[in-house]
Amino acid sequence: MTETRKLLIEIGTEELPPKALRRLSEAFADGMSRALDEAGLEYQGIQPCAAPRRLALLVDALPVAQADREVVRRGPALAAAFDEEGCPTKAASGFAKSCGVEVEALDQLETPKGSWLSFRAIEKGRATTELVGEMVERALAGLPVPKRMRWGNREEEFVRPVHWIVLLFGDEVVPAKVLGIQAGRETRGHRFHHPQPIALASADDYITTLCDPGHVLVDYRARRDRVRNQVIERGEALGGKALIDEDLLDEVCSLVEWPVAIAGQFDESFLEVPSEALISSMQDHQKYFPVVSTEGKLLPYFITVANLESRDPEQIRAGNERVIRPRLSDAAFFWNQDRKTPLSSHAERLRSMVFQKKLGTLFDKQERMSRLAATIATQIGGDPAQAERAARLCKCDLLTHMVYEFPELQGIMGRYYAAHDGEPKAVAQAIEEHYRPRFAGDTLPQTTTGLALAIADRLDSLVGLFAIGQPPSGDKDPFALRRAALGLIRLCIEGKLDIDLDALLGTTATGFDAGIKAGDAVKPVFDYVMDRLRGYYQDNGLSVDLVDAVLATRPTRLLDFDKRIRACQVFRDLPEATALAAANKRIANILRKTDQAIPDKIDNGLLNDPAEQQLAEQLAALKPGVLELMAKADYTPALQQLAGLRHAVDAFFDEVMVMVDDDSLRTNRLALLKELSTLFLRVADLSRLQH
Repeated sequence: MTETRKLLIEIGTEELPPKALRRLSEAFADGMSRALDEAGLEYQGIQPCAAPRRLALLVDALPVAQADREVVRRGPALAAAFDEEGCPTKAASGFAKSCGVEVEALDQLETPKGSWLSFRAIEKGRATTELVGEMVERALAGLPVPKRMRWGNREEEFVRPVHWIVLLFGDEVVPAKVLGIQAGRETRGHRFHHPQPIALASADDYITTLCDPGHVLVDYRARRDRVRNQVIERGEALGGKALIDEDLLDEVCSLVEWPVAIAGQFDESFLEVPSEALISSMQDHQKYFPVVSTEGKLLPYFITVANLESRDPEQIRAGNERVIRPRLSDAAFFWNQDRKTPLSSHAERLRSMVFQKKLGTLFDKQERMSRLAATIATQIGGDPAQAERAARLCKCDLLTHMVYEFPELQGIMGRYYAAHDGEPKAVAQAIEEHYRPRFAGDTLPQTTTGLALAIADRLDSLVGLFAIGQPPSGDKDPFALRRAALGLIRLCIEGKLDIDLDALLGTTATGFDAGIKAGDAVKPVFDYVMDRLRGYYQDNGLSVDLVDAVLATRPTRLLDFDKRIRACQVFRDLPEATALAAANKRIANILRKTDQAIPDKIDNGLLNDPAEQQLAEQLAALKPGVLELMAKADYTPALQQLAGLRHAVDAFFDEVMVMVDDDSLRTNRLALLKELSTLFLRVADLSRLQH
């Protein structure tokens, strides 16, 4: 039985970037996994560990050496290896010499392409300890580090200066250098609780020894869970509930080795400031967890996470309360200052804020959006006047003190300031909602005014930037047009808005100056949005062939597109689907290959074969009802009815020759197939469905 041991790899550093620690740890594990696979070393699993001053991996059940393997070298072809008398040629002798054997010791290799001389040998596997250093270096070199640094007079580079390396294979130190540092068995504990070096007896002791006596919870997930649980407990002890943002939880976990949650308090008078501003200040600036009541109302408490067990936690609490007061005072000052002038007063100042050099300022963008939003609101049953007003205010909060300090509050503060100015509720709400959806899974606007404004904003950016030749390219998407296109798709489909995208893009184009030639961008933008549907539906569990089947018919309404693809999804599960999809593919090939004009109507008098008569009769009987369903976008029952043609279609292709010599019969049969195909194509090109 192959001997296995646990391998410990620890890279000891100065404090690693907290927002990148989790990503670095996972990438290190992935890189090491690839290196082990490439080396042919099997293992049970890799446990990534990470703390502010270390990246570590524990590899379970790693063999002490690579398995021996057979190596086959192919030499010259047999025809070239021996002469007519059967004596070895120079080619055969040279190959044998390079293998260190006589020609008689060589084997023959038979392949479909011929016979060859070959040499088989057993290559002994290398010891794992010989390979570890090189594998670790390769895994570290592949980490996603935008900018590496050097330290001291060293040539090696890493994300932060490296101070120690631990490589333990079981209880044996791996004799290797990593990043120019000789590996050993000494790690470091908590910077304050246990700053002395700690000698590890074996890799198995790593996590427990660092915990006690080291005072370092090196298991990232366990430390993250402890932070979460402590914060939840402190929140409940305060009679509320801690707000736990997952990104903040990751960041805090990456800042502490030994987390201790401590609750603090601030003056209740600050609660007069919008809670979003206070929460942003606490989360983004101070890395605190806010506390809300069971009803979701912000309470005058916060929870911080210290990196040590203090003999006097009250000092830590008091220090954090002193720090948070000026931060919240700033937020209160911005709130009071901003309300001294109406939100609309900032509109003129937007003339100095460039949106894009060729497309003008944010004032220009608001003006275009106001006209477009009014048009969209009319189409979706909203109030065009409110949509126009909301558009003229939607970017104004960018010039407020609060949004300058907290950019993530754009839209949110616009809603507060508009409400303070007495703007209609729908207008104020739309100012915030027009940024939604901001990311995958984000909520959509809940008002028609917000929906109209959100669509107008995205359409204006897409058409304008495509028109001046700045579509997304490769990884470059400075104006987030991919996100804008996906947001537009969600707004129309999930918002149940039956609007014509192609026509709306044309309307958008008319809002730009003539020199922009925005009309030329309508088709490219339409195609770009439609291409994004593949990713949208894949993320929702639908296969690409369904999307391609509907894309082939080029519907211009995204909601209509969604109804078609849902109908195709149901149709594909019908027992008749496979045969009808194949029939549609056959029909498409026949029609594509003919170069003769095909009439739009069938001449029933020319139907002389029982199978074609039956198909024509069933098609004529189904067609009115199917067309009526399609006119109402009831595509699922329409396709279910068309599935009833399966046997008639099968019989037609079994018994009827389409491309007969008689011109009139051939043309009439092509017309029958064309009518059948056209009816299916009112929903999708079913020939593209995969089974």
